Amino acid sequence: MKKLLIIIFSLLIPTLAFTAETQHNVSGSNTSIEGGYEQSTTYESGSSSSSTTSNTSNSNIKSAPPTSSAPSFSSMSQDVCSSGASIGVQTFGVGVSGGKHFRDLNCERIKLSKVLYDFGMKVGAVALLCQDERVFEAMINAGTPCPIDGKIGKDAMALWKKYDHERPDYTTYIKRMKEREVINIKINKEEKEKLELHTR
Repeated sequence: MKKLLIIIFSLLIPTLAFTAETQHNVSGSNTSIEGGYEQSTTYESGSSSSSTTSNTSNSNIKSAPPTSSAPSFSSMSQDVCSSGASIGVQTFGVGVSGGKHFRDLNCERIKLSKVLYDFGMKVGAVALLCQDERVFEAMINAGTPCPIDGKIGKDAMALWKKYDHERPDYTTYIKRMKEREVINIKINKEEKEKLELHTR
């Protein structure tokens, strides 16, 4: 009995494996590829099919704009009186970047003054520093006016009063003198009134 069941079962397996599937189309033809597969694969041709599959994939991702890199500017050395600045701008269409070196004139003045001092030219070193209005005013307030035309001390002060338009702090000096003049007029008026009261 067991042998009979084995024979029947062995005869049924091939017929089940190779049984073709029946498919229907409105128009056209089907080509069924069959074999020892778990699933039959069907390719359809024609104008219409009884089943239609549609897959739609939409992507709405905006890409980020490219970045603009500003160039790097270095002073190349610690003994250089210049500094660098750079900038970069980037949009979706255009990117622009640039840079520039800027001279530090006050730094140059200090370095040149040091060199003159090292060479023994002390008056020349002071005269160079006096081109800065802050130094010039400090020297005047200290009672040691900056050199002018080879003159120092009182002789230099006399020339600075005579040619005050050559002072580095000329604008500040004129403003200060006008303010002092207003105050002096007020003080003189008050003193005059006091004298008149004492004389009565």
